[in-house]
Amino acid sequence: RRDLFRLFLKQNRGSQPLVRSEFVLQATARGVPVLEVSRRELDALCRGQVHQGVCLEATPLRFKSLEEAEKPELKNPSRELVWLVLEQIQDPMNLGALLRSAYFLGVDRVVTSQRNSCPLTPTVSKASSGTMEVFDVYSTDDLQSFLKAKTAEGWEVVGTVSRPEEVENVPVTSCLEFQWEKPLIVVIGSEGEGLSLETQLLCHRMLAIPPGRALHPGIESLNVSVATGILLHSICSQKQRH
Repeated sequence: RRDLFRLFLKQNRGSQPLVRSEFVLQATARGVPVLEVSRRELDALCRGQVHQGVCLEATPLRFKSLEEAEKPELKNPSRELVWLVLEQIQDPMNLGALLRSAYFLGVDRVVTSQRNSCPLTPTVSKASSGTMEVFDVYSTDDLQSFLKAKTAEGWEVVGTVSRPEEVENVPVTSCLEFQWEKPLIVVIGSEGEGLSLETQLLCHRMLAIPPGRALHPGIESLNVSVATGILLHSICSQKQRH
Protein backbone atom coordinates (compact mmCIF):
# COMPACT_ATOMS: atom_id res chain seq x y z
CA ARG A 1 0.00 0.00 0.00
CA ARG A 2 3.03 2.29 -0.05
CA ASP A 3 5.03 3.84 -2.85
CA LEU A 4 8.63 2.63 -2.46
CA PHE A 5 11.63 4.84 -3.25
CA ARG A 6 14.98 3.44 -2.03
CA LEU A 7 16.23 0.45 -0.04
CA PHE A 8 19.27 1.05 2.18
CA LEU A 9 21.40 -1.89 3.33
CA LYS A 10 24.30 -1.78 5.73
CA GLN A 11 27.57 -2.36 3.87
CA ASN A 12 28.09 -6.12 3.65
CA ARG A 13 30.67 -7.70 5.92
CA GLY A 14 29.75 -11.26 4.96
CA SER A 15 26.78 -11.74 7.30
CA GLN A 16 23.40 -13.13 6.25
CA PRO A 17 24.10 -13.31 2.49
CA LEU A 18 20.86 -15.20 1.73
CA VAL A 19 18.72 -12.62 3.52
CA ARG A 20 20.51 -9.77 1.79
CA SER A 21 20.15 -11.35 -1.64
CA GLU A 22 16.42 -11.82 -1.05
CA PHE A 23 16.10 -8.12 -0.18
CA VAL A 24 17.93 -7.19 -3.36
CA LEU A 25 15.79 -9.50 -5.51
CA GLN A 26 12.54 -8.15 -4.06
CA ALA A 27 13.66 -4.55 -4.49
CA THR A 28 14.88 -5.11 -8.05
CA ALA A 29 11.59 -6.79 -9.02
CA ARG A 30 9.77 -3.63 -7.88
CA GLY A 31 12.17 -1.22 -9.53
CA VAL A 32 13.47 0.06 -6.19
CA PRO A 33 17.13 1.20 -6.14
CA VAL A 34 19.35 -0.53 -3.57
CA LEU A 35 22.08 1.47 -1.83
CA GLU A 36 24.77 0.13 0.49
CA VAL A 37 25.60 2.60 3.26
CA SER A 38 27.56 2.63 6.49
CA ARG A 39 25.99 1.82 9.83
CA ARG A 40 26.41 5.46 10.83
CA GLU A 41 24.36 6.57 7.81
CA LEU A 42 21.66 4.02 8.63
CA ASP A 43 21.58 5.20 12.23
CA ALA A 44 21.03 8.76 11.00
CA LEU A 45 18.28 7.71 8.56
CA CYS A 46 16.46 5.83 11.33
CA ARG A 47 17.03 8.56 13.93
CA GLY A 48 18.75 6.17 16.27
CA GLN A 49 15.99 3.50 16.17
CA VAL A 50 16.96 -0.17 15.85
CA HIS A 51 17.13 -1.04 12.14
CA GLN A 52 18.96 -4.40 11.88
CA GLY A 53 20.90 -3.18 8.88
CA VAL A 54 17.89 -2.42 6.68
CA CYS A 55 15.92 0.76 5.96
CA LEU A 56 13.25 1.37 3.30
CA GLU A 57 12.28 4.84 2.11
CA ALA A 58 8.55 4.89 1.35
CA THR A 59 5.41 6.99 1.55
CA PRO A 60 3.71 7.10 4.98
CA LEU A 61 0.51 5.25 5.80
CA ARG A 62 -2.47 7.25 7.04
CA PHE A 63 -5.51 6.35 9.08
CA LYS A 64 -8.60 5.64 6.99
CA SER A 65 -11.87 7.45 7.59
CA LEU A 66 -14.81 5.72 9.23
CA GLU A 67 -16.80 6.17 6.03
CA GLU A 68 -14.37 3.75 4.40
CA ALA A 69 -14.93 1.24 7.23
CA GLU A 70 -18.68 1.17 6.72
CA LYS A 71 -19.01 -1.16 3.76
CA PRO A 72 -22.58 -1.77 2.53
CA GLU A 73 -22.72 -5.30 3.95
CA LEU A 74 -21.96 -3.92 7.43
CA LYS A 75 -25.16 -1.86 7.51
CA ASN A 76 -26.95 -5.06 8.54
CA PRO A 77 -24.17 -6.56 10.67
CA SER A 78 -23.92 -10.23 11.53
CA ARG A 79 -23.48 -11.19 15.16
CA GLU A 80 -19.94 -12.41 14.44
CA LEU A 81 -18.37 -8.99 13.80
CA VAL A 82 -15.80 -7.74 16.32
CA TRP A 83 -14.32 -4.24 16.15
CA LEU A 84 -11.52 -3.00 18.41
CA VAL A 85 -11.68 0.68 19.39
CA LEU A 86 -8.64 2.39 20.93
CA GLU A 87 -9.03 5.55 23.00
CA GLN A 88 -5.86 7.63 23.24
CA ILE A 89 -3.24 4.86 22.90
CA GLN A 90 -0.04 6.89 22.81
CA ASP A 91 2.86 4.42 22.89
CA PRO A 92 3.88 3.23 19.38
CA MET A 93 5.12 -0.12 20.73
CA ASN A 94 1.74 -0.74 22.36
CA LEU A 95 -0.16 0.29 19.22
CA GLY A 96 1.95 -2.03 17.09
CA ALA A 97 1.43 -4.94 19.49
CA LEU A 98 -2.33 -4.24 19.59
CA LEU A 99 -2.55 -4.31 15.79
CA ARG A 100 -0.60 -7.56 15.65
CA SER A 101 -2.92 -9.27 18.16
CA ALA A 102 -6.08 -7.90 16.54
CA TYR A 103 -5.02 -9.13 13.11
CA PHE A 104 -3.92 -12.55 14.36
CA LEU A 105 -7.06 -13.19 16.42
CA GLY A 106 -9.55 -12.16 13.73
CA VAL A 107 -10.75 -8.67 14.66
CA ASP A 108 -12.63 -7.16 11.72
CA ARG A 109 -11.78 -3.47 12.19
CA VAL A 110 -9.52 -1.34 14.38
CA VAL A 111 -10.62 2.25 15.06
CA THR A 112 -8.62 4.83 17.01
CA SER A 113 -9.52 8.20 18.44
CA GLN A 114 -7.69 11.02 16.69
CA ARG A 115 -7.04 13.08 19.83
CA ASN A 116 -3.94 12.19 21.86
CA SER A 117 -3.32 9.01 19.86
CA CYS A 118 -0.14 7.69 18.29
CA PRO A 119 0.06 8.06 14.48
CA LEU A 120 1.01 5.19 12.16
CA THR A 121 4.78 5.57 12.42
CA PRO A 122 7.63 3.29 11.31
CA THR A 123 8.03 2.23 14.96
CA VAL A 124 4.38 1.10 15.02
CA SER A 125 4.92 -0.92 11.85
CA LYS A 126 8.02 -2.59 13.27
CA ALA A 127 6.29 -3.35 16.59
CA SER A 128 3.37 -4.86 14.66
CA SER A 129 5.80 -7.16 12.78
CA GLY A 130 4.42 -5.80 9.52
CA THR A 131 0.71 -6.07 10.39
CA MET A 132 0.28 -2.33 9.86
CA GLU A 133 1.32 -2.84 6.23
CA VAL A 134 -1.59 -5.17 5.43
CA PHE A 135 -4.31 -4.30 7.99
CA ASP A 136 -6.23 -1.04 7.61
CA VAL A 137 -6.60 1.20 10.67
CA TYR A 138 -9.46 3.70 10.90
CA SER A 139 -9.80 6.88 12.91
CA THR A 140 -12.54 9.15 14.28
CA ASP A 141 -12.46 12.64 15.76
CA ASP A 142 -15.67 12.01 17.75
CA LEU A 143 -15.41 8.67 19.53
CA GLN A 144 -18.51 9.12 21.69
CA SER A 145 -20.77 9.89 18.71
CA PHE A 146 -19.35 6.89 16.87
CA LEU A 147 -20.17 4.58 19.80
CA LYS A 148 -23.69 6.02 20.12
CA ALA A 149 -24.29 5.44 16.41
CA LYS A 150 -23.11 1.83 16.59
CA THR A 151 -25.33 1.20 19.63
CA ALA A 152 -28.32 2.54 17.66
CA GLU A 153 -27.44 0.09 14.86
CA GLY A 154 -27.68 -2.83 17.30
CA TRP A 155 -24.06 -3.31 18.32
CA GLU A 156 -22.98 -4.11 21.87
CA VAL A 157 -20.23 -1.88 23.29
CA VAL A 158 -18.00 -3.32 26.01
CA GLY A 159 -15.23 -1.50 27.80
CA THR A 160 -12.29 -2.78 29.80
CA VAL A 161 -11.20 -2.10 33.36
CA SER A 162 -8.37 -3.30 35.59
CA ARG A 163 -10.02 -2.32 38.89
CA PRO A 164 -13.73 -3.29 38.88
CA GLU A 165 -14.37 -1.44 42.15
CA GLU A 166 -13.69 1.88 40.42
CA VAL A 167 -16.51 1.48 37.89
CA GLU A 168 -19.89 3.08 38.58
CA ASN A 169 -23.23 2.58 36.81
CA VAL A 170 -21.89 -0.03 34.36
CA PRO A 171 -21.96 -3.79 35.17
CA VAL A 172 -18.55 -5.51 35.29
CA THR A 173 -18.13 -9.04 33.92
CA SER A 174 -15.14 -11.37 34.06
CA CYS A 175 -13.82 -12.09 30.57
CA LEU A 176 -14.06 -15.80 31.48
CA GLU A 177 -17.84 -15.50 31.82
CA PHE A 178 -18.56 -13.03 29.01
CA GLN A 179 -20.90 -14.24 26.26
CA TRP A 180 -21.99 -12.18 23.26
CA GLU A 181 -24.73 -12.57 20.67
CA LYS A 182 -24.59 -9.20 18.87
CA PRO A 183 -21.94 -7.53 16.72
CA LEU A 184 -19.39 -6.31 19.23
CA ILE A 185 -17.19 -3.30 19.86
CA VAL A 186 -14.38 -3.71 22.41
CA VAL A 187 -13.09 -0.35 23.69
CA ILE A 188 -9.58 -0.11 25.15
CA GLY A 189 -8.43 2.94 27.12
CA SER A 190 -5.12 4.75 27.34
CA GLU A 191 -2.04 3.34 29.05
CA GLY A 192 -2.19 5.61 32.08
CA GLU A 193 -5.83 6.59 32.62
CA GLY A 194 -7.84 3.83 30.98
CA LEU A 195 -11.19 4.73 29.46
CA SER A 196 -12.51 8.24 29.94
CA LEU A 197 -15.66 8.56 32.05
CA GLU A 198 -17.63 9.71 29.00
CA THR A 199 -16.68 6.56 27.12
CA GLN A 200 -17.29 4.28 30.12
CA LEU A 201 -20.87 5.51 30.38
CA LEU A 202 -21.51 4.52 26.75
CA CYS A 203 -20.48 0.91 27.43
CA HIS A 204 -23.13 -1.73 28.08
CA ARG A 205 -20.69 -3.82 30.12
CA MET A 206 -17.12 -3.62 31.36
CA LEU A 207 -14.77 -6.60 31.06
CA ALA A 208 -12.09 -7.46 33.62
CA ILE A 209 -9.34 -10.10 33.65
CA PRO A 210 -9.34 -11.95 37.00
CA PRO A 211 -5.83 -12.19 38.50
CA GLY A 212 -4.32 -15.54 39.45
CA ARG A 213 -3.20 -14.42 42.92
CA ALA A 214 -3.52 -11.67 45.49
CA LEU A 215 -1.67 -8.73 43.95
CA HIS A 216 0.86 -6.47 45.60
CA PRO A 217 -0.23 -2.79 45.65
CA GLY A 218 1.11 -0.98 42.60
CA ILE A 219 1.31 -4.17 40.50
CA GLU A 220 -2.39 -4.55 39.91
CA SER A 221 -2.74 -4.35 36.15
CA LEU A 222 -1.36 -5.70 32.88
CA ASN A 223 0.29 -3.87 30.01
CA VAL A 224 -2.48 -2.65 27.70
CA SER A 225 -1.38 -4.76 24.74
CA VAL A 226 -1.06 -7.91 26.87
CA ALA A 227 -4.48 -7.37 28.47
CA THR A 228 -6.06 -6.73 25.07
CA GLY A 229 -4.55 -9.92 23.66
CA ILE A 230 -6.07 -11.95 26.51
CA LEU A 231 -9.49 -10.32 26.11
CA LEU A 232 -9.53 -10.67 22.33
CA HIS A 233 -8.58 -14.34 22.52
CA SER A 234 -11.48 -14.97 24.89
CA ILE A 235 -13.89 -13.04 22.67
CA CYS A 236 -12.73 -14.20 19.25
CA SER A 237 -12.67 -17.86 20.26
CA GLN A 238 -16.44 -17.55 20.61
CA LYS A 239 -16.56 -16.03 17.14
CA GLN A 240 -14.83 -19.11 15.75
CA ARG A 241 -17.35 -21.39 17.51
CA HIS A 242 -20.24 -19.42 15.98
